[in-house]
Amino acid sequence: MSEPIYKRRFGDRIDGRLLRTYPPYNKFTPFIMKRRSDSTNYFSDSIEVTEIDRWLREKRTEGYKGLGILHLFLASYVRTVAYRPALNRFVSGQHVFARNYVEVLMTVKKAFSDNAEETTIKVKFLPSDTIFDIYRKISEQIDEVKANVEDNGTDKFVRTFANLPRILLNTVVGFLKMLDYFGWLPQSLLDISPFHGSMIITDLGSLGIPPVHHHIYDFGNLPVFVAFGAKRHTVELDASAHPVERKYVDYSVSVDERTCDGFYMAGSFKYLKYYMKNPRLLEAPPEKVIQDIF
Repeated sequence: MSEPIYKRRFGDRIDGRLLRTYPPYNKFTPFIMKRRSDSTNYFSDSIEVTEIDRWLREKRTEGYKGLGILHLFLASYVRTVAYRPALNRFVSGQHVFARNYVEVLMTVKKAFSDNAEETTIKVKFLPSDTIFDIYRKISEQIDEVKANVEDNGTDKFVRTFANLPRILLNTVVGFLKMLDYFGWLPQSLLDISPFHGSMIITDLGSLGIPPVHHHIYDFGNLPVFVAFGAKRHTVELDASAHPVERKYVDYSVSVDERTCDGFYMAGSFKYLKYYMKNPRLLEAPPEKVIQDIF
């Protein structure tokens, strides 16, 4: 499938197009709830992963080393966007936009130690990507970070300004916020910004802890934060009242409610859970990719 067709018009941003047919009530909402922290909804859920683990082990034996729950979350999210494109909207400058691509951010520890530095990677996906495309793109980015002893673009930008006097640093940040409000941030800054993208996801299972309810940032335009935790084991009764052991992964989601209504959002995360439970559907591209409203 080809990349999304995008003909930029006045009022659009580099990273998304303005929703001109958005209902008036929804257009008005960002002027009441001006900040993302004013308009964040939180919810938690869990998914039974006993069968999912079998599928993951099968794929690892086929050569997809390290394929895990993180890849499955992302592939399910990207597939959901293919059919539920409003999930990929964002609010900026008190307008609502449809993002051009699916851009996912992750924080990567350069080594598993308390003193190791963190960095952020941003991976760009297409709604037509399969789980194998997701796996390849993430692996390439993570391998590049771990192999490169030098700072990436995000780290270099932060180091440049972090030691400025507070009054100057606040002036720089204020200037960036003004550029962002009017959609004037250059592509070079959007590419390295850890605050601009479709979603940020954190794998707390790798640390052996449950998911947190994470805030989403007022700066930038990230509308979704997903955190999932370590697997937990439970003993339940099956249909014949026999005890069976099952495994679950808990996850939490923080979303900007201004991007779409609660009914649509709830339906979208049901889609995500459906694809996670049926990972074989993610091995092939979607039958179609639905465009957001114009």
